[in-house]
Amino acid sequence: MWIYQYDPKTERQIAQWKTPNYPRPKEIRRSKSRVKTMLLNFFDIRGKAHYEVVPTAHTINLVYYLELLERQGEKVRRKRPEIFAINSCILHHDNAPAHTALSAREFLAIKQIAVLEHTVYSPDLAPDEFFLFQKIKEILKGRQFDVIDDIRSNTTAALKVIPQNQFQNCFEV
Repeated sequence: MWIYQYDPKTERQIAQWKTPNYPRPKEIRRSKSRVKTMLLNFFDIRGKAHYEVVPTAHTINLVYYLELLERQGEKVRRKRPEIFAINSCILHHDNAPAHTALSAREFLAIKQIAVLEHTVYSPDLAPDEFFLFQKIKEILKGRQFDVIDDIRSNTTAALKVIPQNQFQNCFEV
């Protein structure tokens, strides 16, 4: 998920009750900023398993993605040992080139991590798209941050605020 230095408020956030004779307040329209960072996260029904903010000037290529999977695997193994004890870890990621590369698929096969196929033209079926990103954006929308470190700390704080029961509701059918 991209997180911007400034992301304008939604129409719902600026909506106000007013009488017909009362003029609508003036709202300055701003566009999304050029300063941005990317949040990567792994979660399950029990909540956040691992998340990290991509360092500035890094891109998510195959090498970075394999290193991320290794780091994520170790953190999840420590936080959720019962999942790894019975090999019941299932990864759901999109069809980005780094995710579908042969070496990424081989890595996941060696680690015995099953992959839930992602529907090609349906990003809205991914729990991070319809649940997690929306929750974080609700909290951060309309706020301005001065530096990347502020973006990172506020994003991390927003992620920590989401209660475990909402993660559970996300996976219920």
